[in-house]
Amino acid sequence: MAAAANNFYSIVAGVGAGTGRSVAIKFSQTYPVVLLARSASNYEPIVKEINDAGGKAIGISTDISSPTSVKDAFAKIGEEFKGKKLAAAIFNVGGTFIRKPFLEMSLEEYEVGFAANGKGFYLFSQATLPLLLESVPTSPYPPSLIITGATASVRGSATMSSFASGKFALRATGQSLAREFGPKGIHVAHVIVDGVIDIPRTREWTVNGGVPDGKINSDAIADTYWHLHTQPRSHFTQELDCRPYVEKF
Repeated sequence: MAAAANNFYSIVAGVGAGTGRSVAIKFSQTYPVVLLARSASNYEPIVKEINDAGGKAIGISTDISSPTSVKDAFAKIGEEFKGKKLAAAIFNVGGTFIRKPFLEMSLEEYEVGFAANGKGFYLFSQATLPLLLESVPTSPYPPSLIITGATASVRGSATMSSFASGKFALRATGQSLAREFGPKGIHVAHVIVDGVIDIPRTREWTVNGGVPDGKINSDAIADTYWHLHTQPRSHFTQELDCRPYVEKF
């Protein structure tokens, strides 16, 4: 399996110090990994961490909502991994989070939610699905398109119409792609991350009364993504939800 995996690589879009880092490190234990983020400062420390540990990682500054930026990024990926195939593509883009009363929200602010999670996922899927299809006959595990969702994927809370509209669109598109490309051998899975993730910027937040393990561990999310990627074709999970044991739902 290890030898076969050497002919493949993975992509993580939406990389930062939390979930993106954990997922990139997890997948880098088997495949070279491409890290996509708008700012190089988000991926450079992770690229170094992976390469210093003996893996292979590259980072590409990418605006996932820009057709030109995505096209340029995948051109670079094609040059870097010429002769290799794509095993897994992970869409972990959050986008700009706007929490604002609806009547005070501008059209531009409302559209921000869809730009990353609707338009961005469209562009990412258009670029990755043809590559995943090419991998179906020889990939060590079913080629996978894994999507990071949120509580807002299934429940639009007050003052969160911008974020929820994008996450709803992301989930709906993922369902459609699962039905279209699952029979072709590609595993499309959507993960509802229902809770606050324990990452540097949330470290001081008091969540669920501050109880131990009241936030979601990002390494556990990465383990779940790897489990989804390695599921056999006889057992595809299209959607799962995860939350801390004390989270209300």
